[in-house]
Amino acid sequence: MVDPSTDAVPLEGGRMSVGIARVGDTVRRPLSSSSDFMAALLRLLERRGFDGAPTYLRRADGADVFSFIPGEVPTRFGVWTDDQVQAAARLLRGMHDATRGSDLAGRFDVVCHHDPGPNNAVFQDGVPVAFIDFAEAAPGGRLEDVAYMAWTWSIASKQTLPLGRQAEQVRLIADAYGLEAAERHVLVDCILERQARNVRFWAEFQAKPATAPATAEQLADRIEWSRREHAFVAEHRDVFDWALS
Repeated sequence: MVDPSTDAVPLEGGRMSVGIARVGDTVRRPLSSSSDFMAALLRLLERRGFDGAPTYLRRADGADVFSFIPGEVPTRFGVWTDDQVQAAARLLRGMHDATRGSDLAGRFDVVCHHDPGPNNAVFQDGVPVAFIDFAEAAPGGRLEDVAYMAWTWSIASKQTLPLGRQAEQVRLIADAYGLEAAERHVLVDCILERQARNVRFWAEFQAKPATAPATAEQLADRIEWSRREHAFVAEHRDVFDWALS
């Protein structure tokens, strides 16, 4: 844990992590079951020249210690510009490419971040330049991350961004990332699967509330939100499919 006698500044906003704090030019996070993989991944990204992630520095006093990346981290989802979503997609592609063929990826295509939403991106001058919070990272298929990114950066059932523009931004994400034609053809299915998986993810905590990183009310809200978003995409999948064709 972070020594309370230090000039630690708590970092908030994550839905899964507690006890994270900035100390000077470092970030400290309590050790967890993901610590070993996260450290290996960040060291791999550094070796392979990907600079859109924190540098893993060391372990100290029961915490993983990372470099601090200056910038702004959104605390909520919102409406993003075309330039911002394209920059995020290129950043994701760079991260994936840096893990391809590695021992960490194993038999899978890449190592996925598994939560590359805007709330886990550092913005500098309005541009996403780095991802943070790699606690959920694991080997996987790249469409898992692209689908989650398309959902959390550009799709919202409230339509604060009109449906047609949402579909255009999903296409821009696919373009900027460089998806192949066959991958674009199934991207909407992958978005729906990620939304359904989000329901299962939070429902498992409902079944074991002692392990939950949120209150019962928050868990219920996140499940309802995921279901609502899934229904929205399913209802309008022809609009998204057409934009991707």
